[in-house]
Amino acid sequence: MTDASHAPLKRTPLHDRHLALGARMVPFAGYEMPVQYADGVLKEHLHTRTQAGLFDVSHMGQVAIRPKSGDLSEASLALEALVPADILGLKPGRQRYGLFTNADGGILDDLMIANRSDHLHLVVNASRKAEDLAHLRAALSERCDVVELSDRALLALQGPEAETVLAGLAPEVAEMRFMDVRKVDLVGADCLVLRSGYTGEDGFEISVPTDAAGALWDALLADERVRPIGLGARDSLRLEAGLCLYGNDLDEATSPVEAALEWAIQKVRREGGARAGGFPGAERILREFRDGPARRRVGLAPEGRAPIRAGAPIFAEAEGGEPIGTVTSGSFGPSREAPVAMAYLPTDLSEAGTRVFAEVRGKRLPATVASLPFVPTRYKR
Repeated sequence: MTDASHAPLKRTPLHDRHLALGARMVPFAGYEMPVQYADGVLKEHLHTRTQAGLFDVSHMGQVAIRPKSGDLSEASLALEALVPADILGLKPGRQRYGLFTNADGGILDDLMIANRSDHLHLVVNASRKAEDLAHLRAALSERCDVVELSDRALLALQGPEAETVLAGLAPEVAEMRFMDVRKVDLVGADCLVLRSGYTGEDGFEISVPTDAAGALWDALLADERVRPIGLGARDSLRLEAGLCLYGNDLDEATSPVEAALEWAIQKVRREGGARAGGFPGAERILREFRDGPARRRVGLAPEGRAPIRAGAPIFAEAEGGEPIGTVTSGSFGPSREAPVAMAYLPTDLSEAGTRVFAEVRGKRLPATVASLPFVPTRYKR
């Protein structure tokens, strides 16, 4: 199987297990990935919201940044030159959401950053893995060793039963809170458990040695509360949770403030902070903090049952006029039993309750600007 460039698709260590479970495989970010299993997207989505869903996300990139001096603060400060987040203040055993920005203040990728006491552990998007590694090595190699952890897989266990299920294999995970990181022995393997995810539900992401990934997958699926979940439900779950997908909702022209991600830029990196600025695009990003951006990412609740997909133009009126924005993500939200979408709109039209119109197959369908997330998050704080 090949993608559009005819390059052979990569496979995760769990590929044969997906086939055995009847998964429908599709190309995604250079990998052959399961989009759904026998249950189908709707049931997989709802099962994750009510019990526990198991995702193979081994296509994601895992990277270790190790300071050559042995002083982690050196690696933290080096990384702060690439991301507008407080890495120096990140405590051991904790992780933080971050953004690689470019000189124009746009977003190169979003990522997770964990403090492992002697090194930083990063999880980056599959579609940006090669670029992110090159970016890190170009900027950090003098002071840090940047190592791709290609010998590790990544599983995500998400949903209200996730803690109980994983605690059956390792009771200590029940002590963890949202964004905690802990080294845990699972199925006899040295794993890194991160209490986070991409669904809005409580749950875990588990970095596991490649040769133990199958055993861990099998052990988790042996629990009757757990079902395998594909990319289709992963997308609808993250959309209901108001979470961004790089390449759709985030790109190199979009700033963190436009994307409503200013919460990911801690006060210490903003104007007046002890380490204000010093990251790519700081001039634009800090100006938008001060003066406001021209546009904002918003939620959209379309009227009726028809989903509004990515790429649909948005208008202020039912007839006439020029487009004022574009839908970046959209689908049917199974938990809401209604379509949901995200879009960028002019700031003066971004307030919840504002009525706009999205064009679908030549017709303008009404939609209302909605607060995000569409479904309340249930993280264990």
